[in-house]
Amino acid sequence: MTTDAVLLLAPRINDTGLQLRTAAGRRGLRAHTATTWRVPEELLGSGQQVHVYGGPLFGDAVGRELGLALLEPPADWLAGLPRELTGRRVSCTTLAEARTLRGPAFVKPPVDKEFAARVYPDGAALPGPELLDGDTGVLVSDVVRFRREYRLFVMDGEVRAASRYAVDGELSVAPLGADGAEVLAFTGDVLAASGPALPSAVVVDVGTTDDGWAVVEANAAWASGGYAADPDGVLDVVLRSAGPLAQLPPADLPFLRELPEVVH
Repeated sequence: MTTDAVLLLAPRINDTGLQLRTAAGRRGLRAHTATTWRVPEELLGSGQQVHVYGGPLFGDAVGRELGLALLEPPADWLAGLPRELTGRRVSCTTLAEARTLRGPAFVKPPVDKEFAARVYPDGAALPGPELLDGDTGVLVSDVVRFRREYRLFVMDGEVRAASRYAVDGELSVAPLGADGAEVLAFTGDVLAASGPALPSAVVVDVGTTDDGWAVVEANAAWASGGYAADPDGVLDVVLRSAGPLAQLPPADLPFLRELPEVVH
C-alpha cells in the first residue's frame, strides 16, 4: 500500500468507519470522510489510489467516477452450498416466484437491501408489484433460529478478523471468546467448499442453530460493520475489496459490482 493511497469514507460515518480511519492513520494511509454523496473534488484526477468504505448507495455514487472495483459475493452463493453447511434449504429465485409461497419462509434480497430481510408468513406479505418488479432476485430459505452469530473478514481464503455480533437474534457484540476454535474450524470448511466461488476479499457470517453450525450469509466487506473485530484486519480486507480497478486480480473479475453512471 503506497502512501499516496486514500481511504474514502461515506458521509454518515459509523463506528467501523471511525475505527478504520484510525487504523489507516497508523499505517500512513490518508483517510477522507466525504461531506456529500459525490466524489470530493480534490480526489478527481489526483492520481491517488482510492479505496472506499460505506454502504452500497455510497459505493454506487462514487465507484465508477473513481475507477473502483467493488467486490461482492454472487447472489446465488448461499443457495449453492451443500445443506450440511447451510443447515436449511436455500433457493435463489425471483420475487414473482416468492410471491407464490403458501407458508412461512425467510426471504431477503441477496445483495442490496431493496426490502426487509425477515420471516414472511407467506408470499402475499412480500412487497407487491407496485413497489418492486417481479424479476427482482431474492433468496428464500427455511426458517431457522440462530443462537449465536459471528462475522468473519476473509482475504485470500484466510480469516483476518472476526467478531460475534448477535445472540438469539439480538445485537450482542463481543470477541469470539471460547467459541473461537469452533467458529474458525467451521468457517474453514465453508471456505474450502466455496473454492473460487467467492471474491478474494469478503465477509462471511456463520452461526449456531439448535442443530449445529450453519452459514448465515456472505456480504461485501466494503459495506459491512466490523463489530468487535480487529480494525487492522478489517482494514486489510476492506482495502482489497474496494480499490482501483486497474489493480484487480483477474480471478476477482466475476465478482465486480455493476456500478451505475452517476449524472450530476
